Amino acid sequence: MPYDATKLKDWEISEKAEKNMPTPDEWREKLSLQKDEIIPMGRLCKLDFMKVMERLAGRPDGKFIEVTAITPTPLGEGKSTTSVGIIEGLGKRGKNVGGALRQPSGGPTMNVKGTAAGGGNALLIPMTEFSLGLTGDINDIMNAHNLAMVALTARLQHERNYNDEQLQRLTGMRRLDIDSTRVEMGWVIDFCAQALRNIIIGVGGKQDGYTMQSKFGIAVGSECMAILAIARDLADLRERLNGITVAFDKSGKPITTGDLEVGGAMCAWMRNTINPTLMSTAEYQPCMVHAGPFANIAVGQSSIISDRMALKMFDYHVTESGFAADIGFEKFWNVKCRLSGLTPHVSVLTTTIRALKMHGGGPRVSPGIALPEAYTKENLELLERGLCNMIHHIKTIRKAGINPVVCVNMFHTDTAEEIKMVKRAAEAAGARCAKSSHWADGGDGALELADAIIDACNEKNDFKFLYPLDMKLRDRVAVIAKEVYGADGVTWTPEAEEKAKMLEGDPRYADYATMMVKTHLSLTHEPSLKGVPMGWILPIRDVLIYSGAKFLCPMAGTISLMPGTGSNPAFRRVDVDVKTGKVSGLF
Repeated sequence: MPYDATKLKDWEISEKAEKNMPTPDEWREKLSLQKDEIIPMGRLCKLDFMKVMERLAGRPDGKFIEVTAITPTPLGEGKSTTSVGIIEGLGKRGKNVGGALRQPSGGPTMNVKGTAAGGGNALLIPMTEFSLGLTGDINDIMNAHNLAMVALTARLQHERNYNDEQLQRLTGMRRLDIDSTRVEMGWVIDFCAQALRNIIIGVGGKQDGYTMQSKFGIAVGSECMAILAIARDLADLRERLNGITVAFDKSGKPITTGDLEVGGAMCAWMRNTINPTLMSTAEYQPCMVHAGPFANIAVGQSSIISDRMALKMFDYHVTESGFAADIGFEKFWNVKCRLSGLTPHVSVLTTTIRALKMHGGGPRVSPGIALPEAYTKENLELLERGLCNMIHHIKTIRKAGINPVVCVNMFHTDTAEEIKMVKRAAEAAGARCAKSSHWADGGDGALELADAIIDACNEKNDFKFLYPLDMKLRDRVAVIAKEVYGADGVTWTPEAEEKAKMLEGDPRYADYATMMVKTHLSLTHEPSLKGVPMGWILPIRDVLIYSGAKFLCPMAGTISLMPGTGSNPAFRRVDVDVKTGKVSGLF
């Protein structure tokens, strides 16, 4: 170590590093775990959350490090790579360190972005398992979610086919009088399948279901995933799964998974998901994987469970929030921290010179197409114009009262003068700044970053939420839009405003968190607007109700809950050696 990341693909580095990866028994000894706290699953293992927490309940929490980013290019700016690099760098400094990252979705893994295992020498291993289902959490979530839809559609069919007396005599069920035009849920699959965004189901005869319009979303955007991310334990998971709003009846009353008597079975499918999977960095530090990605349409956070456990197990705990600080960090700040009671000591803003040049007006960046020369040659003028995006996100972190550290995630084409320019701008905006070459050099390349984080962790911060919990929904959205996105205001479609007024007037929704749905490619709702746009209004077209998670999700712009697969997807390069069974081509 480190391996030559310029010559080896990520899966090749993983393959080499896996030869010395700790076994479940070795992890138990290394982490001082009890035998019954490890749940072996092949060469991986899960950690029994409830048993570990019971034993370590009296131990003080370690330092809490959150990782976010500037507004990314469509290629991503390396938050997962930076998170792993921080763990490796702190490990090189002799710290007892671990982390918790999100499980990748099969959608981007088989699409244009690839897996989310990190990269180069800042990589989670074993990469194949990580990228292709891991220990089954997303599969269990899909089954639980789709079971709710099975319960709903079967109930619609039976209520259509039988009168009240027959329904009670044959099924023991009362009539729910579901309005088939007001079904909130759809189905989920863990791929980017745009052909399933709008579908018709129940085509055929009387016994072939209930004919109606339906839809698919991506699995990690399921409310079941949101519930896993915020649940505190199995009892909390069970209660929340029973409260999901599946549809409304014809009088406007919510129909929940509890009404359909399916919440218990959903919890049975998800009972093992509460235990995080333990993985390894390429330098053999521990990192848990729990809950899922997509902060633009979902929570986009690793779980509260993994944070609670890691803070007891490690002196330094690193976690990641999806996409940029306007999306993932804002949800971490105002939702996850509020629900968990945990607050970070430092937030690391992952920054690349490539992305800053894009925000300065650089040429379009497209997956699968070689970067224009503007991004691979020194261009201080372009870089300087794009620094406004980084500074905007630094200000957002500082509004939370958290100490920011800017990480310049280095590419080999970055020049010394470009790095100096970023550092000067970050420090002038009130942030520490460190360059880091963890992709190329592993922990050795992240020592400057690790030192800056240690210093920031030793300083007191003044954490505060952006808005009080008793603020009404439309007012919250206005505050987020102005203070985090930089909008001049918010507009609502008549349908969205009517729904928002209904929700504000109903005491059942008084304590629900606000979970924004917005593109990650711009501070605005319009992906093509880069830098820090001025003089714009945020349009809200709908509000999704996640009554199990207790989220209200205002939807900005035209963002879809089912991403599409691009013209040059990653699955074209993934294959298996039929003699050894080894998978190649995963990034």
